[in-house]
Amino acid sequence: MVTVTGTDTGTDNSPPLDPRRWWALGALVASMLVLGFDMTILNVALPTMAEQLGASTGEQQWMADAYIVVFAALMLPAGLLGDRFGRRRMLIAGLGVFLAGSIVGALAADVNWIVAARALMGVGAALVMPLALSVLPSLFPPHERTKAVGIISAGSALGMPLGPIIGGWLLNHFWWGSVFLINVPMVAIGITACVFLLPETSDPASPKVDIVSTALTATGLGALIYAIIEAPAKGWTDPLVLTLFAAAVVLLTALVVRERRLTRPMLDMTLLSQRGFLLNTVAVTLVMFVLAGLMFVLPPYLQAVLGSDALGTGVRLLPLMVGLTVAARAAQPVGARFGSRATVTAGLVILAFAAILGSRTTVDSGYGHTALWLTVAGVGFGFAVVPAMDGALAALPADRAGSGSGLLMTLRQVGGAIGIALLGSLLASTFRDRLDVTGLPAGVADTAGDSVVAAHLIAERTGAPHLLASANSAYVHGMGVVLLVSGVAALVAALLAGAFLPDTPAATRPAPKDPAAPAPVPLPDMAADQPDGRQ
Repeated sequence: MVTVTGTDTGTDNSPPLDPRRWWALGALVASMLVLGFDMTILNVALPTMAEQLGASTGEQQWMADAYIVVFAALMLPAGLLGDRFGRRRMLIAGLGVFLAGSIVGALAADVNWIVAARALMGVGAALVMPLALSVLPSLFPPHERTKAVGIISAGSALGMPLGPIIGGWLLNHFWWGSVFLINVPMVAIGITACVFLLPETSDPASPKVDIVSTALTATGLGALIYAIIEAPAKGWTDPLVLTLFAAAVVLLTALVVRERRLTRPMLDMTLLSQRGFLLNTVAVTLVMFVLAGLMFVLPPYLQAVLGSDALGTGVRLLPLMVGLTVAARAAQPVGARFGSRATVTAGLVILAFAAILGSRTTVDSGYGHTALWLTVAGVGFGFAVVPAMDGALAALPADRAGSGSGLLMTLRQVGGAIGIALLGSLLASTFRDRLDVTGLPAGVADTAGDSVVAAHLIAERTGAPHLLASANSAYVHGMGVVLLVSGVAALVAALLAGAFLPDTPAATRPAPKDPAAPAPVPLPDMAADQPDGRQ
């Protein structure tokens, strides 16, 4: 527990507030900035890493997904560890683990070590994300908490556009390991700020970490992602792939059954029976599915097909972030005026239009066409995800806000992981089928089919201009198929949202919740946090 001292008070009857609380918020922002930064910096680095390490599309998928799968599987149990043993202590430990993973990644000599490093970074991120948010109720009274959540969310969001630009600059001047090393000073700042500015809070009465449920989540998601990524190369009917799919079904079903029987489950599946929470969560998960998939397929197109360097690739991804930022800021007043159902539906329709427009890309389209549909896609993302998250959180009972927000964030991460796996596999399969490898030896032809970067390298070494042209054409076609599937999925989701999503106009909502990570209410006091208060 933390004893709050100072003279500043929120109300006449409230306990005194910690005078360092805004400085402490700076420590949390530094921690979240690291995570936001890392979400996008690797996407720009993947083509360069594929070229220098000879990574196939499937291996690139694992570099991205190893982080997300571990993050999603461990986020809730990591939050419980902080509740029981001290949130500041575990937050610092999470930053330390993230730092160790970054160093391992920078020193890695092959793809397997990078995947391991990314998984280790996912462990650290799983500790940082929920704990950075769960300490807010102990620092800020309700009238300040919304502002604090907005600031910490902005810190995470700020890292997203900075990631591609700084990552691109690093790749233009240093080796690919620099995108991992850049985390070292940022994490060091976060750890130092947490040690000196952040008070300790805990809740010894919180539920114990459920090791069995954690293992079922990690192995079930891991089997599912592995099957999806390996299917294009091995075949969807390959015995190993079918076995992995079956194992994933069994493990995830066992997880659901176990959680439904527990008195205090780690993942409260009964919340999905609430229509408002379920449908808004599905909308959020789909948006993250599409966003993660797009961020995976776009950098190779910008670098290999359009010929941008790493920094140019980062800059050319900014229209997506600009559209997303503008729409996220406008979503609240638009939702207040027209209602959340209309806003979410419109966002999904805009997203579907952008994806279908992007699917019309040709080898000769140029960047102007890409910038246009990327901007529109960002607008669609913002208008869909912000009111959908707010609607999902508003549908939760007050005494289950913590477990509900945890389930929402877990499903968001799962949507991102499956998006990279499924859309990346669709791209890999389409690219391999369309690539013309006529005249190449069998082994060389097989390597060329691994990725558009590999095909470019072989074309340059063998002096085969037809392979270069075929690789560009095959990749653009595969990207078009991915975008078309994404657009159809968004359109179907828009129809379902328009027909079934409960309408919750912000102007009539009884008590607005923190948009990123509401805490369970009522709060017992400002010095003793409630259990499971995290995103």
